[in-house]
Parts: sequence; structure tokens; C-alpha cells
Amino acid sequence: MYLIDTNVVLEILLGQKNAEEAKQFLQKAAPAQLYMTEFSLYSLGIILVHRKMYEAFLRTVDDLFVKGGMPLLRLGVEDMHQVAAVARKFRLDFDDAYQYVAAQRYGLTVVSFDSDFDRTEHGRKAPAEAAGGRAAGKR
Repeated sequence: MYLIDTNVVLEILLGQKNAEEAKQFLQKAAPAQLYMTEFSLYSLGIILVHRKMYEAFLRTVDDLFVKGGMPLLRLGVEDMHQVAAVARKFRLDFDDAYQYVAAQRYGLTVVSFDSDFDRTEHGRKAPAEAAGGRAAGKR
């Protein structure tokens, strides 16, 4: 079961260099195995609305959450001490620490292009690895 990091979806929406790898992962993965945090949803909204990509944002919400049924996970204020501790311990930005703590709380593996997760105890999987391809960081 996988926690999809924001950058996996952004690769596709922004037509970046790893877009095809991200698409393949989302097409191959069983929908029941995919999760995203509310933080990622809001990050997508911030980035896409800032770029005036309103329709892309709404399509993504519909495709992933409304039609796709992907669950949104969240951390509460009581989890912020752990987020700060993880950020300090592994030298992560807040967003990565949030994702890492959410993955641990819900028993998920982070799927991300962000190699910062490789410094953590549980690492991450690149989308190709999670879809059965090449390796990424620690498991």
C-alpha cells in the first residue's frame, strides 16, 4: 500500500521529465492500494491555481478522489511534534516530514521522486519500482 507524494502527480500535470513513469505507476497500481494526504491535495491546489491551471486541478480532484475513490489521509495537531522530530532527525523539509510521518502512521510506503526520503529509515520507492521496475531508496 502506497502513499503518493505530491511530486508524482505534478510530474504528469506539468509534463515534466518523469511524467511517463508516474503515469505507468498510476495505471498499474491497484486503486485500493493508493493513498494521498490532504497536505498533498492542498499542495496540488496551491501550485496549480498559482499557475492558473484551474481545470487541471479540478480534473485531478475528480479523477483521483471523486471518481477514483482515493482516500485522503491527514495528521492532527498532536502529530506535529513527531513531524518536527522527523524533520530534524533526517534533515527533511516540513512537507517531506509530514508525508513520512503519515506513511508511518498508516503503514504505507512513500512513492516519490524525491531522494530526500532515502535518508530516512524507511526510504521510498520511485514510481517505476513500485510498479515493478527499477529500485529507488531503502525499503
